[in-house]
Amino acid sequence: MLRITSLVKRYGDGAPVLQDLNLEVAGESIVSIIGASGAGKSTLLRCINRLVEPTSGCIELNGVELTSLKREGLRRSRRHIGMIFQGFNLVDRLTVMENVQCGRLGYIPYWRAALRRYPAEDIERAFHLMERVGIAHYANKRADELSGGERQRVGVVRALMQEPQILLADEPTASLDPVTSRQIMELLQSLADEFKLPVLINIHNVAEAKEFTRRIVGMRFGRLIFDGPPDALDADAMHRVYSGTPAEERGHVHPDILEATA
Repeated sequence: MLRITSLVKRYGDGAPVLQDLNLEVAGESIVSIIGASGAGKSTLLRCINRLVEPTSGCIELNGVELTSLKREGLRRSRRHIGMIFQGFNLVDRLTVMENVQCGRLGYIPYWRAALRRYPAEDIERAFHLMERVGIAHYANKRADELSGGERQRVGVVRALMQEPQILLADEPTASLDPVTSRQIMELLQSLADEFKLPVLINIHNVAEAKEFTRRIVGMRFGRLIFDGPPDALDADAMHRVYSGTPAEERGHVHPDILEATA
């Protein structure tokens, strides 16, 4: 269970990027976060794993209060928060296997990683997961020789190697073509079920959010504007998330919104 209470993030003297945000994500659920650019979606994910420090509020994962952790405690807890990035964040000169093993850096001594002397059980698990997502035959290939979809699958396996208690995905399909984008969303959907994982996905494609996730959270200016099942995300809710006003106040519904809410 991820529980976020009264979360605030402010940079300097500017307006808060996140404003008194409250959110709970239960186990075995897949939740998408939608909203216009600047709504605070990426900041929210980065606050959860402390890549960005919250200004105030509480973030709790399975009974552990993350916002109060320091150094070793934070390192141990980060091991259980898998992160999938829009830009893949792979080391291009390393092989697929070496990139995947980066997911074990929180578990093994530094010298093992530096010398590429990975434990046998980690190599076995990596092959199993790579086979699961269809990239086992690329184990010894350099990351910069892969397509975008293949690179993102490496990122997914790297996150799973952490033995995560939650997966965070920050625009995981934004750099991909439509066909590959759907494949990655289908993969995340199936992995959430298979590994009994809560998955929190920051996504711009509303149609994919409605098709592949079970709950949608809409953000605007750092606040939660919508929280419900895909079927409840109608044209009026879309207008409130993306324009801040109900549809009837605008007098029309944009065709793109009609298509996404169909």
